[in-house]
Amino acid sequence: MKTFSNQTDRRQFLSRSAMTLGALAAASRVHADGAGGETLRVGLIGCGGRGEGAAIDALMADPQTELVAVGDAFRDRADDCLGRLQQNEQVSSRVNVSPERVFDDFDNFKHVIDSGVDVVLLTTPPHFRPQHLDYAVQQGKHVFVEKPVAVDVPGAKRVAATCRVAADKGLSIVSGLCWRYDLGVRETMARIADGAIGDIIAIESTYNTNQLWHRGDDPSWSRMEYQLRNWLYYTWLSGDHIAEQAIHSLDKTAWLNGDASPVSAVGLGGRQQRTDPKYGHIFDHHTVFYKYDGGAPVYFTCRQQDNTATNVDELVLGTKGTAQVLRNQIDGETKWRYRGPKPSMYRREHEEFFQSIRSGAPINNGDYMVNSTLIATMGRMATYTGQEVTWDQVQASGEQLGPATYAWGDLPEPPVAIPGVTKLGTELAQTTT
Repeated sequence: MKTFSNQTDRRQFLSRSAMTLGALAAASRVHADGAGGETLRVGLIGCGGRGEGAAIDALMADPQTELVAVGDAFRDRADDCLGRLQQNEQVSSRVNVSPERVFDDFDNFKHVIDSGVDVVLLTTPPHFRPQHLDYAVQQGKHVFVEKPVAVDVPGAKRVAATCRVAADKGLSIVSGLCWRYDLGVRETMARIADGAIGDIIAIESTYNTNQLWHRGDDPSWSRMEYQLRNWLYYTWLSGDHIAEQAIHSLDKTAWLNGDASPVSAVGLGGRQQRTDPKYGHIFDHHTVFYKYDGGAPVYFTCRQQDNTATNVDELVLGTKGTAQVLRNQIDGETKWRYRGPKPSMYRREHEEFFQSIRSGAPINNGDYMVNSTLIATMGRMATYTGQEVTWDQVQASGEQLGPATYAWGDLPEPPVAIPGVTKLGTELAQTTT
């Protein structure tokens, strides 16, 4: 695999970008002319903060959409989210969810998908993504799917197969890897691809931030309910924060490497601040070095620790200069900084999603969203074990995370991985019973 240092790859990248922008312009004209102007019925699966935000963006992205069904494992979460949407002045007139279209429990996704919707928003904890996406595509729905798309290799492979089916059916699959839809980042990437910093030598990537929320405990909760309500801290639900959050950074490094897959990775990680058992068993920091065959090496770090220096960006080192991707800045033979429009990337991805549906030119982000999910999984395998992990070993992994069946009862908590002790093949700390 080659990076953008190859001239042919640069031309292909720019050609694809031009075709995409042309298709979007055509779609915008179709939409503006009112063709395909029927109301699109939207169903939301996963009613946390990301789900609520996705619902607002979907409704704001296309004036002829309406939210008609919501689902979540917990009824209180579904009701609270719906209540806030009904009070949101920007979208409340198109929130048309009757009480019988509010669903809960583990099978809520089937009820939402089968309720007559055209479009599905998948924003549950990542563990459930492969099953939910598969069912939605089976039923012929267009899907917005949050990142990551799985927490283990078999799940990612299932998503890849589902996306191939979606392509055959002409369905749009748009990923929540939102930086791909940021106009400044797109322009920065295009300029890097066009040689603004020469050949890429190396990529330094960071997603260093503070700790996130914890929802506490309740004596009435089963251990399954506790883990689901605090899903960030369980690998079977989130994939660890290297996958759940920092995948945004790893996705950009993959993009810079032509969406190739690394040949190997070695890393280190652990828990220093989040040592209390209430934080489950994920790490609070990871550092991974990725090697690419013919591509730029990636030096990646992520952490969620309070009172520490924060930074989220990619520093791209080239033979003729450097680029900072999220700062939209290039320091090369000619200095450049993006000064164009900066609409919300969250809104933009939904605008392009609905434009693709109405224009009959479906978007399918399956290839890169699966590849980036596997890159994050590879990094976690390396940090949990302390071993060098090859892409072949990733592809060969058959370990599935999570219980074989879902029930509101006791659920054992896996131990915290120990690098040098935890073995490859068990590094995912599965909870399968």
